[in-house]
Amino acid sequence: MTEKRVGETIKQVFLAIATADALGVPVEFAPRSVRQADPVTGMRGNGTYAEVPAGHFSDDTSMSFCLAETMVQSGVDRIDLDDLATRFIRWLHEGYWTADGWVFDVGIATRASIERMHAGCAPELAGGTGEHQCGNGALMRIMPLLFHSLFQQGDACERQNLVHQVCSLTHRHPRSTLACYIYLALGDALLQGMEKQDAYAHICATIPASLNPDLAPELTHFTRVLSGGLNLLAEYEIQSTGYVIHTLEAAIWLLVNYHGFRSTTLAAVNLGSDTDTTAAVVGPLAVLAAPQENGIPAEWLAVLARRKEIEELARRVAIIVSESGC
Repeated sequence: MTEKRVGETIKQVFLAIATADALGVPVEFAPRSVRQADPVTGMRGNGTYAEVPAGHFSDDTSMSFCLAETMVQSGVDRIDLDDLATRFIRWLHEGYWTADGWVFDVGIATRASIERMHAGCAPELAGGTGEHQCGNGALMRIMPLLFHSLFQQGDACERQNLVHQVCSLTHRHPRSTLACYIYLALGDALLQGMEKQDAYAHICATIPASLNPDLAPELTHFTRVLSGGLNLLAEYEIQSTGYVIHTLEAAIWLLVNYHGFRSTTLAAVNLGSDTDTTAAVVGPLAVLAAPQENGIPAEWLAVLARRKEIEELARRVAIIVSESGC
């Protein structure tokens, strides 16, 4: 891609994360039955979090942009985990990269990990390792890593190790790493110009044989994801909880079955439960799958908090990407 197109892609991806997240915030935790009776059709405010207005994003976006800021600071040859840990701590304790200085949503496992880092734990050892800690808190923030030169220029082994390092600050279980790796591999296939159905088929065909030994045993938990037929399931078979595999399954199902950012993210939110994260995870995939059409609605962008700062962050990330030659 040309430098101009790279910059525009990163900007649209970053705006997609924040806008999709904000779309889901007002109805987070409500079950699917409530959404079926009262479907979301556009940006709302003052719902689940009564004092949060329309267009304000949550932890999904804030932590994604902490990673993006670390990428800028780290440069093209590394990811500074200490810097990322500091930014996560600043987010939780100071409201860094929040919509308006207020942290109103944070997962239990994520909070515990950040507090461990705040107490002096090494970042790569801070995340929980138990199966009950396989929430979607790393998946929701991993998308900016797609553009880093270490991911773009790495082989499968190097990519998996990189993803694990970045996941480990909050989620060290290999299931979380594998979910994030599959997600980024799908995003990369779309970034390289594959049609979404072909991109999904590609990861199903290539990932199982390319896994590091520490990730391969987790494949049994990803049978539906890598079956090649996840998109053929009915909606009632797709769950939208905070479990990392449920979020990944929902994102792939939505990506393949819907077209364009508006319809895909509205469908994500109307699945209910973890609405903001499901939408924030699939939103950038929808943009990568159809970059020239069905973009982010102007009326949603008009109320998006910190839009200019998000676009400026995307510009700074694009400079790093250009310097790396990716």
